[in-house]
Amino acid sequence: MLAVTAVSTDASAASTITVAADGSGNYTTIQAAVAAASTGTVITIKAGTYQGQVNIPSNKSGITLQGATGTSGDIVITGNKPQSTAGTQGSATVLNLAKDTTIKGLTIQNTYAAHDSQALALYAGGDRQVYRNVQLKGYQDTFLSWGGTGSAQVRQYVYKSYIEGAVDFIYGNGALVIDSTTIRSLDRGSSNNGYITAAATNASNKFGILITRSTLLSSAAAQTVALGRCWHAGGAADAIGQVLVRDSNLGAHIRQAGAWQDMSGFSWKTCRFSEYNNTGSGATNGTSDRPQMSASTASGYTSQKYLAGADGWNPVQP
Repeated sequence: MLAVTAVSTDASAASTITVAADGSGNYTTIQAAVAAASTGTVITIKAGTYQGQVNIPSNKSGITLQGATGTSGDIVITGNKPQSTAGTQGSATVLNLAKDTTIKGLTIQNTYAAHDSQALALYAGGDRQVYRNVQLKGYQDTFLSWGGTGSAQVRQYVYKSYIEGAVDFIYGNGALVIDSTTIRSLDRGSSNNGYITAAATNASNKFGILITRSTLLSSAAAQTVALGRCWHAGGAADAIGQVLVRDSNLGAHIRQAGAWQDMSGFSWKTCRFSEYNNTGSGATNGTSDRPQMSASTASGYTSQKYLAGADGWNPVQP
């Protein structure tokens, strides 16, 4: 791991901080730059691979992390810790607990791919977070949107990005909009090649996970991947997950029967799962267990409505 070394002593006062592994910036590690940042700081990260967790605590609101080149694959933040040894937060390659943060133009990955543990790439635990042109790569539980237990809810917007995983790799209880994004299910070489979502939306919250204007693809065999399953986190009876997949192109890997799955003894029918206006060979061919939302109802389930909250937040791109 690179040493947390400051190259300049006055970066904390600047509105822009540059991170470069080769020493040509203000800091050689992203974590050192986060520690020096204040509200409004833009942290620009030069091309390279950066090892170890980046922790953005709740008191670092309003900062931006951006890749310097605009090509997300040029800047890679990587880790290899499983939840089984590091805990959920500890396994996350990026642990972002701050509100009003923006992350763009980089890759976040967790390379732990064993089948025995969760291993997060991104733990998104702050409100009003935006992710643009990012790659999120993992295996199990790649991307968690989590506002804590109960009805408290965080909001995140993911736009023109790439998310990869196999098991429950987009999950949580936040109001999460994934827009114009490629979602790739990894091929486990099985008749069960996993589940894309695992929502634990509190029953009091209308909105959970929205996948819209996106492409779902995989090299896995036809009809071996589920759209999601119902996660009652900690066995909570009021975790009545909500997921809508709309206006998206679904590959042949998506199941016809069994597109929504039970979990831990809870029926998927206890959750709020639906689709609207999807295309592609994985779109429903009329299977009875793929609920379709009506056009009149879908007008109330737009990206803006998922994210508006009480303050009218609207980061949605046209």
